[in-house]
Amino acid sequence: MRAVRYYGPGDVRVDRIPEPSAGKGQVKIKVAWGGICGSDLHLWHELLPVCPTLTEPHVVTNEKLPVVMGHEFSGTVVDVGPGVDSSRLKIGRHVVIEPLLSCMRPTCPFCSQGARNLCRHATFIGIAGCGGGLSEYISVDERLVHVLPSNVPLDVGAIMEPLAVAWHTVKSSKIKPGDHVLVLGAGPIGLLTLRVARAFGAAWVGVSEPAVKRRDLARKNGADVVFDPTAPGVDVVSAVIGVTGDRGADVVFDCAGSQKTLDTAFLAVKPRGHIMNAAVWAQRPTLDIDSLTYKEVTLSSILAYDRVHPEMLQAIADGKFDIEGLESLITRRISLEEVVDKGIKALLHEKDEHVKILVSPDLEPPIARAKL
Repeated sequence: MRAVRYYGPGDVRVDRIPEPSAGKGQVKIKVAWGGICGSDLHLWHELLPVCPTLTEPHVVTNEKLPVVMGHEFSGTVVDVGPGVDSSRLKIGRHVVIEPLLSCMRPTCPFCSQGARNLCRHATFIGIAGCGGGLSEYISVDERLVHVLPSNVPLDVGAIMEPLAVAWHTVKSSKIKPGDHVLVLGAGPIGLLTLRVARAFGAAWVGVSEPAVKRRDLARKNGADVVFDPTAPGVDVVSAVIGVTGDRGADVVFDCAGSQKTLDTAFLAVKPRGHIMNAAVWAQRPTLDIDSLTYKEVTLSSILAYDRVHPEMLQAIADGKFDIEGLESLITRRISLEEVVDKGIKALLHEKDEHVKILVSPDLEPPIARAKL
């Protein structure tokens, strides 16, 4: 089968590899759509701590590079191995994957309590091995496979993984109905955080984002006010303080991860408010601790998600979280063969044009399309 494999920074290839079978306790899935994540963009430039190398295998997967890429994906069950609950995971059922992997040792203080995202060896399918969503098929342990609600199409299903990050982000912030919220950065996680904050009862949500396309999507997805922080005369902090009766935002979500957004968060949050980091940082920031001290502000962060998939998917199935409009975040659909030029490089260099690019193994590569 065809699969996009990661060999190291700047080296991503489409290879022919053996098609997996469903082993004991595993579910074989025909991949429908896979998303390109911000983590994949970081990997284009450098190895992440959760990655193996060409010479050192990852502790959890015992695999070295190259590995199949893709940890945001949806698909259809095509086979199940011995021991799988086939009444829940019937052949033909649409599913999504929770790609978080951890050591699962009984002596691990985090895995033993269920908080697998905090395991010292935590990593992901599609980053450290065990297959990936940028391929035709994958076999996954049953416990990581969730049934996709019937009201969610497969392309939107590929957004469920980043939605779980946003869900965990908002839930961990202790947001309350009626809160005023500021979201810094309107990439996929920022836009989804906006949607989830609304679902959790935020009365007002402002979004700060320099890219035109992403500001437009923030408006379409429920932002009350959208700021261009690079525009002359725009003062995000003053505007937020003004709209909140001189208090500041109850919760600020930093989904961009830059020195400027962090500084804005310190100034825009209210006394005893909450700053929640949901970004992966490329560089270590400078922390003005007095900005926190003088307002008794709480600064915290999240890592991926922690047992939120069942709750999130049930909320979608019950109509408590409206998925209408989520497809607006999908700005391009490409084949496996186009992942580098039309996917990774586009997201790196065309931020004004793209938010979420989806990949399908069923789409014909460009050369094949040209022959039709």
